[in-house]
Amino acid sequence: MKNEKIKKFILGIWKEWRLTVFFIVFVIIPVKSSLADWNWVPSGSMNPTILEGDMLYVNKMAYDLRIPFTYHRLAKWSNPQKGDIVICFSPEDKTRLVKRIVAVPGDKIEMKKNTLFLNNRPAIYTEIDSKYTEYLSANLKKSSILAAENLDGYIHPVMSIPLISAMRNFGQITVPKGKYFVMGDNRDNSKDSRYFGFVDRKTIVGKAKGVIVSFDITDKYQPRLKRFFTPLK
Repeated sequence: MKNEKIKKFILGIWKEWRLTVFFIVFVIIPVKSSLADWNWVPSGSMNPTILEGDMLYVNKMAYDLRIPFTYHRLAKWSNPQKGDIVICFSPEDKTRLVKRIVAVPGDKIEMKKNTLFLNNRPAIYTEIDSKYTEYLSANLKKSSILAAENLDGYIHPVMSIPLISAMRNFGQITVPKGKYFVMGDNRDNSKDSRYFGFVDRKTIVGKAKGVIVSFDITDKYQPRLKRFFTPLK
């Protein structure tokens, strides 16, 4: 008798929620996999452009259309460009990452004392826009060096933290066909292509276009209202 009641209870719940379940399984999840997605950012490797607690809007059709849950492309219309902020997977452990593309196939890249050189030309560093420092903690502002990096015409903010150990030099390498060199804007606190090598084109699954909402996870999840619905550059 007890088992019959349990079965009726489960069946009742299933009848009430089955359309919702079908919609999630056959519409929402495939859409997130192939068309558009969101991405919570838990770390500061892309400071000051992206902050811990940002939720990003990701355009998964920026470069191609894929079969849901796979790397297989049904169509391709473009490739990632220098300066793009992309969602990719680490070749080391398949971790999902948010990084910036700093070199594309055929580029020659090297780093000397934290200055990037692209095709034998050094990046140009100028004063950063104050909007990028508004939500940084006082300690981080004090311990960091911030600048706007012009890398072959692609301008974006970067930062370094001299007090911590990091890879600030590497010799010139050429990016192979079908590969990309990615880095975090927080140059001294980012595990990126300096450590795990090139990222394969097929593992770049979308382009981060903007911040949907943002909450300061280091301070009781206080909302950063000025970051809501803002574009990324």
